Amino acid sequence: MKAEGKARMGRRDFLRVLGAGAGAAATPAVLISEADAAESDKDAKKARYQANSPDVQNFYRVNHYPQKK
Repeated sequence: MKAEGKARMGRRDFLRVLGAGAGAAATPAVLISEADAAESDKDAKKARYQANSPDVQNFYRVNHYPQKK
């Protein structure tokens, strides 16, 4: 005889649980991105790239780009 007392999770049930877990995990990321979107119009349009910053110069040096003279 087969033991029918054991609960068994099928493949489809597993995928449903997996999908629900992924949706729940993505929810905090959505809330964070909404907070970032709340920046003012002036902040959104300001220039962020600074060619002479140490970080940018290091990037070019490490990636073997020719240096400007």
